[in-house]
Amino acid sequence: MRISNTFNNITKSILFIILVFLYLPILVLIIYSFNESKLVTIWGGFSTKWYSELFENTQVISSAWLSTWIAATTATISVVLGTLAAITLTRLGNFKGRTLFSGLIAAPIIMPEIITGFSLLLLYINLYEFIGWPSERGSITIIISHVTVCIAFVTIVVQARLRQFDIRLEEAAQDLGATPLKVLLTITLPIIFPAIVSAWLLAFVLSFDDLVIASFTSGTGYTTLPMLIYSKVRLGVSPDINALASIMLITIGVIASFSIWLELRGSENAKTV
Repeated sequence: MRISNTFNNITKSILFIILVFLYLPILVLIIYSFNESKLVTIWGGFSTKWYSELFENTQVISSAWLSTWIAATTATISVVLGTLAAITLTRLGNFKGRTLFSGLIAAPIIMPEIITGFSLLLLYINLYEFIGWPSERGSITIIISHVTVCIAFVTIVVQARLRQFDIRLEEAAQDLGATPLKVLLTITLPIIFPAIVSAWLLAFVLSFDDLVIASFTSGTGYTTLPMLIYSKVRLGVSPDINALASIMLITIGVIASFSIWLELRGSENAKTV
């Protein structure tokens, strides 16, 4: 019993140290975003002036709107394609090519982002040489690139939900004369809707937060918010970057928390159906 208690205490201590190591720098960053001083390492008093200056910075606002539009479009397309892929994998059984199809869906999760971004860059260059498209790399190429990655995460989330609820509900609807399309619209989609919303939020965060792939597939004049932050940090950390990073952290944290809450609520509802 003593050995077990000692092991539990050591495990809890290690977990606490890891959590402090991960989240203490984030807490310090948020605190210093309210620093009056221009020196990020010296506390000069409480002030919100860096947030005011941030919202007056047209470059930051432009990059934020670009990132938001790209993320929303990416999430929407990814949800449609990922949901169809999840339904295919869970409802069509062991069809020919299933292993290859599921492997291609999951590949972007395993593939390093730098390899994915570089391969997509080469793809766009070769496409331009053969068919003349894309004439420039911008928001469209970024969206296509993000969709190729986000589909995998959407498929996993929706597929997990599809495996939870009772398939006999769909079979009963078909026995009563409902067409497969009507079953999909009136039975399947309403039940997995929380998972779809959760997958959309996850894809939105992944796209909004991406730096590596966007750096490879964007062109001149198309600077996303993570790219802007990275370019500014290379010149030195300033208080306005702390403010910008704090806003991004809080926004993404709220979206992620809401996504997890939806996922848990959907799982509970699926069990009661």
